[in-house]
Amino acid sequence: MSVDEQSRPGGLWATLANRDFRLLITSNFLWWQVLFMEQLVVGWLVLELTNSAWEVALVGFYRMAPLLVIGFFTGPITDRVGRRRIIILSELASIASLLVILSLVWTDQIAFWHLASTALVLGVSWSLSWTARRSILPDLVGRARTTDAMLLDNLSQSISRVAGPFVAGWLVAVYGISGGYIVVCVVSVLSLSVVWGMSKPPARPKVEAPSSWRLMVEGLRYIRHSQPIIGTLLITVAMNFLTFPYMSMLPIFARDILGQGPLGLGIMGAANGAGSLVGVLLVNQARKRISSGWIFAGGSVILASSVTLFAASRNFHLSVALLLLGGVGHACFSVMQSTIVLLAASDEMRSRAMGS
Repeated sequence: MSVDEQSRPGGLWATLANRDFRLLITSNFLWWQVLFMEQLVVGWLVLELTNSAWEVALVGFYRMAPLLVIGFFTGPITDRVGRRRIIILSELASIASLLVILSLVWTDQIAFWHLASTALVLGVSWSLSWTARRSILPDLVGRARTTDAMLLDNLSQSISRVAGPFVAGWLVAVYGISGGYIVVCVVSVLSLSVVWGMSKPPARPKVEAPSSWRLMVEGLRYIRHSQPIIGTLLITVAMNFLTFPYMSMLPIFARDILGQGPLGLGIMGAANGAGSLVGVLLVNQARKRISSGWIFAGGSVILASSVTLFAASRNFHLSVALLLLGGVGHACFSVMQSTIVLLAASDEMRSRAMGS
């Protein structure tokens, strides 16, 4: 699966010739910005509100739980409702939830259960949106340009991973939690307005659609017989359980272990994003000589090892360096995770494979 797609006319940037892809990647950039900013702001808010590492971890769990519970249904739901429509509906649900939290923070009525409930809603909406945003890429640029599109999408994601946490940390330090949530809501609305401008897909002929349960079962049977997809799925599950939860725990490390405030927390998050940005550039070069599977596996090992060492660090500068290295691994993992699945799956199974 190692193919030099840049040898074709236009190279990596040819995907930007498609108007809808330009709109999608712009919306994705803002969408990721919201995710990374909100994750930092809510983590710091929970820590200040409860002074409990357990409560911070719980909010992170509530955010991830929908991925485990409804993950297999996101593909069938996306196929039935439509990818563009799912993105829009998910954005509306996220904006409504964020506005509720902002109003509660503004009136000083916020409680832990509000944040836990919102985390569940955001987890569901982001799970649906992520599946739709990734599975729609081949529709816009074609299967042959999928890796190019994924690289550009991850490039925009990496920039968001740098800017989002740093800006959020600065906002919380200067303007407080409410200032952070105001900006998060504004960026969410901008993301929605951009994706709203995408072309509507042609109407499908009205046929009796199978049930979501049947679609899910068909998807699982299909995935079971695809070695690239099932291998990617198993590694992804392991990473989601054992590695990625560290992101929601950064406020604990920043304040209680490394003695940092919101700005220091923002720098830690931005370091991870900077590493991811470097990683995307490395992947673009490595894919000419190394297969997607090896890049994916290597990135997973680098990320897991960096997080393990980060957990043992008691020095702020060393911690930042380890987060930067982990970001490199995260980029290798993220780019190839979706690329492998999108290229291995047939067009009709693409959403269900991504949802798994």
